[in-house]
Amino acid sequence: MPDNIVSPDSPAALLAARYRSGAISQPPQWSAALTTLLAHRSVRSYAPTPLPDGTIETLVAAAQSAPSSSNLQTWSVVSVADPARKAVLAEVAGGQQHILQAPVILVWLADLNRLATLGAERGQPVEGLDYLETLFVGIIDAALAAQNAVVAAESLGLGTVYIGALRNDPERVAATLNLPPQVLAVFGLCLGYPAATDTSGIKPRLDRSVVLHRETYESGGCTAPVAAYDQAIQEFQREQGIAQVPWSKQALARVAGAHSLSGRDRIKGVLHRLGFKLV
Repeated sequence: MPDNIVSPDSPAALLAARYRSGAISQPPQWSAALTTLLAHRSVRSYAPTPLPDGTIETLVAAAQSAPSSSNLQTWSVVSVADPARKAVLAEVAGGQQHILQAPVILVWLADLNRLATLGAERGQPVEGLDYLETLFVGIIDAALAAQNAVVAAESLGLGTVYIGALRNDPERVAATLNLPPQVLAVFGLCLGYPAATDTSGIKPRLDRSVVLHRETYESGGCTAPVAAYDQAIQEFQREQGIAQVPWSKQALARVAGAHSLSGRDRIKGVLHRLGFKLV
């Protein structure tokens, strides 16, 4: 490769794509893991190619290698390949077609039922499971495990996209997957090989100066970086052939009120009905 050509997976190119800035200096350290992380993109178009045997098991091993609070391991995952079951999940998620298209969707669960069952079998109290903190633990454990799986999958050439919209109707998801009490579907994850026609790119993020604080939280001062990011995200949207909406407008609309939460404003009541006391 000529000296004046920058490889698309070089540190400089990946950082420039992530921040839409040519002013980013070459990092002092780099690794293959960083290349995988910085190259992440959300894939919403999948080839019909089935996953090789053992792929799911390998990804679960990677997921189980993530940290777990107090080693409680309060998460589980359901691998869904059945078209009818995927159709229900797609409907819950507002008709997202990539759920139908991907060979597999992994549904990641905050799972307190396992410890509740263990306590019942041994006649030991498990009242700590009733507290909101323990549900936090399960949700965080599930998120850490899933992200490990994402990095592992992308290192194997697979594509992924998270489906948070499963929380639009947690009760229907629970019924579809036969979830026991005290188990919550936190999100889904489409998994498969990107279609040959897939053109998804690396979505830019807010400048690091907005999210990185040193020693104490630095309030204010993000007006200029947000304005620059609004321009960067619209440039990305234009390249992807999708509607151009400034990030600040889209983000504020998403948190405007209960009406903007796609039914998830009901989540507290739903959790009670799924067996979480949340004391």
